[in-house]
Order: sequence, then structure tokens, then C-alpha cells
Amino acid sequence: MRLASLRPVYPPLAALLLLALPAAAQTPSFTEEQFHGRHAYVLSNGQVRAVVLKGGGHIAELRYLAGPVTRQVNPFRVPHYPTIEPYDYNPARHDSLYGDTPHRFLHSGYMGHLLCFPFYGPVSSEAEARNGLGNHGEAPIVEWRLVRRDVTPEAAAIEVEAELRRTNFRVGRRITLARGAAGIHVDEWVENLLPFDRPVNWMQHATFGPPFIEPGAAFLDMDATRGDAATLGEHSWPRLKTASGSADARPMTAETGSGGYTAWLLDPGRDEHWFTMYNPRFPILIGYTFPAEGNPWIADWQENRRATGLPWNGQAVARGIEFGSTPYAEGLRKSVDRATLLGVKSFRWIEGYQRLATRFTVWLAEIPPGYQGTAKVRQSAGGYSVIETQTGRDLPVIMRVR
Repeated sequence: MRLASLRPVYPPLAALLLLALPAAAQTPSFTEEQFHGRHAYVLSNGQVRAVVLKGGGHIAELRYLAGPVTRQVNPFRVPHYPTIEPYDYNPARHDSLYGDTPHRFLHSGYMGHLLCFPFYGPVSSEAEARNGLGNHGEAPIVEWRLVRRDVTPEAAAIEVEAELRRTNFRVGRRITLARGAAGIHVDEWVENLLPFDRPVNWMQHATFGPPFIEPGAAFLDMDATRGDAATLGEHSWPRLKTASGSADARPMTAETGSGGYTAWLLDPGRDEHWFTMYNPRFPILIGYTFPAEGNPWIADWQENRRATGLPWNGQAVARGIEFGSTPYAEGLRKSVDRATLLGVKSFRWIEGYQRLATRFTVWLAEIPPGYQGTAKVRQSAGGYSVIETQTGRDLPVIMRVR
């Protein structure tokens, strides 16, 4: 089946997420700075700050700029080990730090939210590894060049692009932070530079880490329906099937030396999907919204000091929520061979010379003490409403017209 090119589609009132707009909101700004030793593009509006890395294009930070220290926490994962610009990787210098497997390129620069493209998971063959490809594709390890910046009293926006020379794709994003906004809007596109159709995996990998992520204390809510439990049968959100029965899938695993990966099918009856993450020790919630088209799957990956190889060394704590075209991080060949899971495709096609687009929003909201979790995120007259589980309390997330 041939897919028509997608153009960015904005929800009503456009889609820059705001909490209440301060009367004297600071004019949005853009700077280039160092972030944990890395070249970073920084958007700020006095209320929140967003950091995008030149190396890999990762969204490495989104945090409040005022209030108690607990309110200013960065939910995204910053590794416990030093990172480098992954496009500068030199095996002779860096293998001793990051290992000698195809994962090394990603590990060297992995931070926060990354784009997995044109495949998701490991390389499919030794030949791909010999040709310089690594885990989660080429997009998260190359240089993302700044090609445009637009700063006005109403919004700061940047456009960044990357050439995927080994796989012959081009990718890009426009990232916008509005005056008074508590979140960013991301318009993303991928382009096939070859004349023939190709299968791809196209996944967003939002990775959260300490101190926001704690074993047993980081709670996920989303509009999932059912998941694959292999020989155990299907999961039904929010229950996770286990060999001894079932468990609550919302909190992160508490057992040291444990982890896991669960693929979930999102609600096919919705036009827009969502997920939120929170830790009761912090008065914030981070949320995502993204279109249903092209994003039927979401995965919950958890790491609690299980991986002992370089550079993790049994110290990594992380929770990755990964959404897009593909249920499992198994590599492109296996996802094509699988074809479907639970009756839904496990990869997608891009036509020769075709350019496809998508979008997503990332936002912060303040939550009250004793927050019970998110029952739903729905559009409202002013933008979004975050509805609390059990209490039905409505946390408004106001949108701004662009």
C-alpha cells in the first residue's frame, strides 16, 4: 500500500501548550550554550527552558525556571557517565569508554528524547554493523545543523536538519516555544533521498531519568488498550501479565537488577494519543500528545541497574516511553518479517523521494499533593484538560493561537 505524503496538521487553536499565561511573561529567547559539555540550542521564555543537542538532535531538557528546587527538576535522562558529540566518535579513543558493539555510537551521546530512524532497535546484520550503523538508526548519532531561527515577542523557534548519508535520508524539526508556554511544539519530517519505496521504522524515544525517575515511584499513564505478552497471552492496560498472575504496569519496577520492555497498542478510536509521567516527590507532570496517524504503538522500557556492559556498568536507571510505527525494538528486518502484531502493522513505507511529516507536543503541568494519576487528556475549549484519576479534578493546559 502506498502512503500519501503527510503535512503537519495542527489541532484547534494550534498547538503550543501553555499553563496560565503570566501577565508579564518574558520575551522568548534563543541561545547556543554548553549543556553537560555538549553543544546545545536553548529556547527559553522565563517560565520554562528547552534544550536541544546538536549531536543527535536529542531533546535533553524541559524544565520550569522558577519555584522550589523540586519544581525545577528536569524529567529527561542525563546519563551518569560523560557523553560526547556522537558524530565525533573515534573507535581508537572511545571504545574503551562506550564499548565495542554497534550500540556504542548511541551510548556515546544518548540523552533525553531521541528520534529512532530509519530503524528501531539493533542493526539487522553484521554487514550493517561493518558499514557503520548502530542501535536505533542513523538519526540519533549525526549532527543536527541549525538552519533557521525565528525570535519574536510571541515565540522563539528553531529549525534543525540532519543528513543521514549512510542511509540516504534527510530529517528535520521545527521546535517552537511561545511566550508564557509551559511546553514545546515539534513539527518533524523525514525525506527519502532515493527514487524507490522503502520500509522504515519511525519512533520517538522519550527517555526519563533520575532524580525524576525512581524505581517503584515513577508512574506512567496513557491511552493504551492491550499489549503483547508472548506465551502469557495479551496484557490489558494497566495490568501487566506475569508468570504468577498480573501486576500494575503504571509504576516503574522497584527491584534492583531488573528491567523490561512491553509493547502496547494505543486506543484505535482516538485521533490524538497521549501519555503522562509523574513522581509523587515532585510537583510536576510531563505529558506528550501526538497524532494517531502513523503512531499506533507505544513501548515502556525500564532499566533498573540491570545492564552491566560499558558504559552502563550496572548504574543506569531509566524509563523510556517510545511511540510510533513499531511495537518492538528488534531492527528493521525483523519488524518487516513480523509484518503485524495484534492485527496492526509493525513498520511503515516511505515512497521514493517522498517527504513525510508528523508532530508532537511536550509539556509540563503542576500537580497537587497526593495526585492520583491521569485518567485522560482531552481537548477543551482552551486547549487541553488533564483529568485526574478517581477525583475527576481538571488540570487545565491552555493552548495559544499561533
